Amino acid sequence: MAFDVHAARAEFPILARQVHGKPLVYLDSAASAQKPRAVIEAMSHAMEHAYSNVHRGLHTLGNEVTEAYEAARRKVAAFIGCDVGEVVFTKGGTEAINLVAAGLARTLKPGDEILLTQMEHHANIVPWHFLREHWGAVLKFAPVNDDGSLDVEGFQALLSERTKVVAFTHMSNVLGTKNPVRELTRMAQDAGAQVLIDGCQGIVHGPVDVREIGCDYYVFSGHKLYGPTGIGILYGKAERLAALPPYQGGGEMIGTVTFDEITYADAPHRFEAGTPPILEAIGLGAAIDWLGGYDRAEIAEHEAKLYRRVREALNGANWLRVLGEAEGKGAILSFTVDGAHAHDVAQILDRYGVAVRAGTHCAEPLMRRFGVTSSARASFALYNTEEEADAFVDALTRTQAFFA
Repeated sequence: MAFDVHAARAEFPILARQVHGKPLVYLDSAASAQKPRAVIEAMSHAMEHAYSNVHRGLHTLGNEVTEAYEAARRKVAAFIGCDVGEVVFTKGGTEAINLVAAGLARTLKPGDEILLTQMEHHANIVPWHFLREHWGAVLKFAPVNDDGSLDVEGFQALLSERTKVVAFTHMSNVLGTKNPVRELTRMAQDAGAQVLIDGCQGIVHGPVDVREIGCDYYVFSGHKLYGPTGIGILYGKAERLAALPPYQGGGEMIGTVTFDEITYADAPHRFEAGTPPILEAIGLGAAIDWLGGYDRAEIAEHEAKLYRRVREALNGANWLRVLGEAEGKGAILSFTVDGAHAHDVAQILDRYGVAVRAGTHCAEPLMRRFGVTSSARASFALYNTEEEADAFVDALTRTQAFFA
């Protein structure tokens, strides 16, 4: 059976509400997606029927919630194609990147290079700047072409024997560009570098197999994947995680503790100090189960059709500038309107019930690359409809008339 957007949409209670007396058109899923009833109910059920702390309790509630928590880890492993011991729960994609950066910092010497790209989110820039500031690492940025695609030749030209870490996004949160992650990984590893991929957008819009990609690390967050906030995933090859030192100290991540010495647990628990995001992990597991009920290819085509519908409707609008039109890009439309600040555009669209993001999208270097200080962004998800795409076009046209 083909993907039924209306049936899927009915599983999201919040989408039935109105904003300013108009039906909500939620086009901000790249920032945070809405949650299906399956996720809401899974977390509620855990709080109502089987909540306790995990791992160290021997009572019934402790055993039940520990099983639910570790079952979520198994679901993640199956979802991305890795072993269970290679899945670390974090509080988000940002913390996952920081965990790796902090661990790798101890392996770098002054002058060692870290290669990023101009399209990275701040979460995949700032942690590496810490290594520049405190450890003497040198940051380099692969260029982005005018159409928003990565300059792959420029990327390869920046690789050298001094390159120790390469970190890049799977899919740009601004441009929608989908990078050739397998090819980039091979190039970087051939140069002797470890590879981290920011998959916070990429994993939402298509299947991910980390073994096939071959990367050393892959990170993503739960809240963009129709799961809750406060939960993220770090995948790391077993040998890479074994070599990383602990990121934080506390309960659960230890082997033994005495007044004189300490030993650490094996991965993944060595990186999960203290009480973990228990309910959030259960919610993420429910989101993965729920998403698994759909054909990911059909969802991707549905989202692509919505994007094409909007672009065709706005074709010829000489007051609109679109950032990023790379071939095969995801359903993200970042744009500017002549004579209008992005914040003003977003606020007026909201009066029509249309929710979009506005600002730098945590990608200031990319904004500078395209010569803008901010932009508005409409991002499409599996629950958006053709009627909503048309409503966005109509609202945006009316908004532009306000500034004409």
